[in-house]
Amino acid sequence: MRRTRLWATTALAGLTVGLLGACSAGADPQGTSSGSSSVSAKDSAAIALNSGVPKNLDFTTTDGAAIPQALLGNVYEGLVALDDSGAIVPALAKSWTTSSDNKTYTFELQPGVKFSNGADFTADDVKFSIDRVKSDAWTISLKSGMDVVDSVKVVSPTTVEVALKSPSNGWLYSMTTRIGAMFDTEGVSDLANTPVGTGPFAVSEFVRDTSLTLARRDDYWGQKPTVKTVTFKYFDDVNSQIAALQSGGIDAISGLPDLNTLDQFKGSDKFDVVEGNSTNKWTLSMNNSAAPFNDLKVRQAINYAIDRQALLLAVANGYGKVTGSFVPPSDPWYEDLSGAYPFDPEKAKALLAEAGASNLSFQFDVPNLPAAVAAAQVIKSDLANIGVTADVKTMEFPATWLDTVFTKADYQMSIIGHVESRDLPIYGNPDYYWRYDNPEVQALLKSADAGTPDQQKTDLAKVMKTLSDDAVSDWLYLAANINVVDKGLSGLPQNAISESLNVSKLAWS
Repeated sequence: MRRTRLWATTALAGLTVGLLGACSAGADPQGTSSGSSSVSAKDSAAIALNSGVPKNLDFTTTDGAAIPQALLGNVYEGLVALDDSGAIVPALAKSWTTSSDNKTYTFELQPGVKFSNGADFTADDVKFSIDRVKSDAWTISLKSGMDVVDSVKVVSPTTVEVALKSPSNGWLYSMTTRIGAMFDTEGVSDLANTPVGTGPFAVSEFVRDTSLTLARRDDYWGQKPTVKTVTFKYFDDVNSQIAALQSGGIDAISGLPDLNTLDQFKGSDKFDVVEGNSTNKWTLSMNNSAAPFNDLKVRQAINYAIDRQALLLAVANGYGKVTGSFVPPSDPWYEDLSGAYPFDPEKAKALLAEAGASNLSFQFDVPNLPAAVAAAQVIKSDLANIGVTADVKTMEFPATWLDTVFTKADYQMSIIGHVESRDLPIYGNPDYYWRYDNPEVQALLKSADAGTPDQQKTDLAKVMKTLSDDAVSDWLYLAANINVVDKGLSGLPQNAISESLNVSKLAWS
């Protein structure tokens, strides 16, 4: 099944790997270093991340956002990538062409590229990497994005052809995600602990549940980073992050998780507040195959019962946007559907009465993420106002939530941020965790992928309208991306529009 990137997920256990630590702010797992004012900090940086804690470093077998956020673009690279505006640009492929029937892509590779283990990157690695996604070696749901590939042919050491079974508007875009990452044929024996990629950094230290340190590769084929080391740090709560930032234990917070803490940084002479866009769709997920949410009227009632603007203000200090959609404005087929289910408690009560769902109660499984926990309390209160009892159960995230809700779909209602762009096709998979099965939607998704770009835009807009009519989920709001950064540090990506947080442009002034 196609996977959407989940805000703050990864599972399984990992061990500390490598013996090299970073000599910088952030190298200390407890955040007690001397801070960004030290001389050594000028060639290193420490960033707090909020996409969950990597339990291992293998994104081929572990779903979630945390691992590709840290490694994709930094340690691993693909043939293509997304630029800051979301456009597809060359990466390991310096150029590519397509056949007249749009079924064959010919990639010309960058010269002189080496993996971090010293091996040369060639067309053989491209074939190996794509074929491996299609094999049992990859287990994550996103691998289905490679199903359309028919064959990969090595033309020369620097030229490779990829033939598709049918034209696909989405395939090249999917190659910017983790499934497009290039691997060395001899470098996949221990991906959970020892990643081997072509990127500007290599992993130097991984402290489970605490930090991940990247070291600059001096043999990198492209423009080398300015900083020598970057340490990603993981905290239990936002207050710990803020304390570490103010004390100099970290240099930036990427994607501040609790925007109600933001006001203290405004007007600061020490930190910049940088507001950007994201594709993070906070989604109230309902299990369409389980009572009471196998009833359309109940799902519609839930949608009418929630005051999303009030929720946005309470949870995100008003930052973000209510769209009523799983499609962000950065996607070409976006339409504002925020008016589809206006806040109307009386309408919600009437729909419940029509469904015969009086005294309705159910379990509400909530991951222990700040935004999710805060939103759950608002939702619980709104539902109580229409006579519905949502029994909030907080779950460990990522491990328990991933296993129970995402993998087994053993839940009734949950909430999570889906941050991958152009992931609408997951609603075409009846096995996805909201268990929605609509043949009309599945057919539209297929025609959208195989048709012209105009047909894709039209069909996907129809898909989103159908999902809204069916009240499959309640799309609460599109999150803003807010970074808080030491004024001396530049180059932290402003927008969160891909799986990757590329830190290769970090620099101190």
